[in-house]
Amino acid sequence: MSLTNRLSVIAALAVAVAVVAVSGLAFLLVREELYRQLDAQLDADARTIAAQPEQWMAKAPVKPAFPGVFPGDRRGFDKGDIGPQWQIISIKGVANTSALPITEATLAVLNGRAVRSRETVPVDGAQLRMVTLRLDERGTIQVAQPLDPLNNTLRRLALLLALGCLGGAALAALLGRSVARAGLAPIHQLTGAVEKVAATRDLQTAIPVHGRDEVARLAGAFNGMLAALTASRAAQRALVEDAGHELRTPLTSLRTNIELLVRAEADTERVLPAQDRVRLMQDLETQVVELTQLTNELVDLAREETSPEQAELVDLADVVAAAIDRARSRTAVPIDADLVTAELTGRPGALERMVLNLLDNAAKWSPVGGRVGVRLRERGAQIELTVVDEGPGIDDADRPRVFERFYRSAAARAMPGSGLGLAIVAQTVAQHGGAVTAERAPAGGALLRVLLPSNS
Repeated sequence: MSLTNRLSVIAALAVAVAVVAVSGLAFLLVREELYRQLDAQLDADARTIAAQPEQWMAKAPVKPAFPGVFPGDRRGFDKGDIGPQWQIISIKGVANTSALPITEATLAVLNGRAVRSRETVPVDGAQLRMVTLRLDERGTIQVAQPLDPLNNTLRRLALLLALGCLGGAALAALLGRSVARAGLAPIHQLTGAVEKVAATRDLQTAIPVHGRDEVARLAGAFNGMLAALTASRAAQRALVEDAGHELRTPLTSLRTNIELLVRAEADTERVLPAQDRVRLMQDLETQVVELTQLTNELVDLAREETSPEQAELVDLADVVAAAIDRARSRTAVPIDADLVTAELTGRPGALERMVLNLLDNAAKWSPVGGRVGVRLRERGAQIELTVVDEGPGIDDADRPRVFERFYRSAAARAMPGSGLGLAIVAQTVAQHGGAVTAERAPAGGALLRVLLPSNS
């Protein structure tokens, strides 16, 4: 069932429930009011007769008192009478327009156990509304009214209310469908726009936003999602293009050296000197290492973007210590560590890779006999991690761009590397809600400062 049909059905059901509830309440109120008016009329008639019982008894023949009045006695009752009927039971006898039934309530009033009774009694298929009033020691007055006219009125009212309920539900369904169509028109327009984007794959197409309601917010959210997808696609395209550009150089060099080696092996007249052969093999090994490093960094960068690792509570001191142990196993540069406990919510694998890249960068630029310093401190609501080397430092012109992908300064082009290490650092820090800066160390080297939000 479509959303329009569902809303139409819901509107019809809601209106039907409301109409039925109101109709039922109206029926009960009308019924109660009619009975109240009838009882009031019967009470007034009974009081009128009670004021002058002798006059009323003179209007009707007085029969001898029942030798044994018992419940259910209705001698002389004519159910064909449709007007008010009365009966006086006294010590002189019984005077009535039509014999009314004697009930337990009547006997209670007659015997003095009650002053008044009001009841509905069935008589030969008919129903009477009867009031019994005690006439002191003189007897009892009964006044009754057939309920057929009242019941007929209630039946006609019930029929009209039932027809009104059906008509109201049908009208609510029609109006609900119209209202649903009008209300869902912006959603249909939004759906069409989204389907068009999905069909054309044109992420530059903006979805029109009208007003400031929920649908407008939804359209704005779709536009934001499209903008994010556009930026992601642009970033992926840039990464592929940059990676292709960076891979082209080592692959071309590898291909050239391998072709030279193959030709030298195939040409028996021109033997490659042993010294040149060794140098060629060394170049091949260096190029393979660089290509492997570049591939690993590209994989790390892609893994950082997908972020499969779950965040958890991490002591950054333990992460930094593990990264320092790994860095010491792959470099001869001494690393001095000054760490304190600093807890944050993050991904330990990504954080360790970030610290390792900082250490590798510092070790790469450290001169012979130089040292790398690592310091971890808590600064209020932030954790500060600094890595300092004793190298030449970063030029002021290069400092704003050192965290860009594949960016390599003029001095770095002569050094091994791909320009992705610090880019991975910046991406990991951003994913953890922090910031990273490159500064000049007091001793003249490079100082890389990472600020991350603390859990303390």
